[in-house]
Amino acid sequence: MASGGSPEMVAELKRASDAFESQQPQEVLKDAIKRFAPKIVVACSFGAEDVVLVDMVHRIDPSIPLFYLDTDFLFPETYETRDRIIQQYALKPAQVIQVQSLLTPDQQVAQHGPALWSTEPDRCCQLRKVEPLTRVLKGYDAWITGIRRDQSPTRANAGLIEWDSKFQLVKVNPLARWTWADVWTYIKVYEVPYNPLHDQNYPSIGCTHCTAPVAPGEDPRAGRWKTFTKTECGLHKT
Repeated sequence: MASGGSPEMVAELKRASDAFESQQPQEVLKDAIKRFAPKIVVACSFGAEDVVLVDMVHRIDPSIPLFYLDTDFLFPETYETRDRIIQQYALKPAQVIQVQSLLTPDQQVAQHGPALWSTEPDRCCQLRKVEPLTRVLKGYDAWITGIRRDQSPTRANAGLIEWDSKFQLVKVNPLARWTWADVWTYIKVYEVPYNPLHDQNYPSIGCTHCTAPVAPGEDPRAGRWKTFTKTECGLHKT
């Protein structure tokens, strides 16, 4: 494969992505794991898409690790879902990588003032999500994410396999073509543990301070940063 980020590699990944457009997500995962293991990891927020990916990956290669960004402000239900996933798939401690900010919540208050999420949400996300993600991804050649094209306009052109220029590694989006209904069909068929907040009108679940339930007919990400125009935390912007 051509060197990381080169035009040749970007073109090669685009060709591979296009070739998988008519394939199931599991085929994308099998190819990515074959190419990049053991330097490949699943990004898991324990939301609906990500628990589907954990199940799919486990059926292909149960040794592949996952990481989660523990912002210190996750819902109790999210931690409970994490524990259920660990139990369901008998994941070893080394396979579940907790990634945290370099600042504790108290240190963040001391440096940036109280409730930074309510005054500068982009800075809060940078400190508690983007910087930690940058740190963890340095150890891998590829990461697997649960983004779907119909989640938001910023994700509409996501490839199944692409070069992530922001984090400088290959990004694999096996569920890019799937709908919300596809995700839930899989969860029900394979009895995958999921976050109970999804049953309370939370289609997209982030931090407690920045996540609200969504009304029927609203955009699935309308509950994120509800009082701001912000819709992304900065992990998946291109």
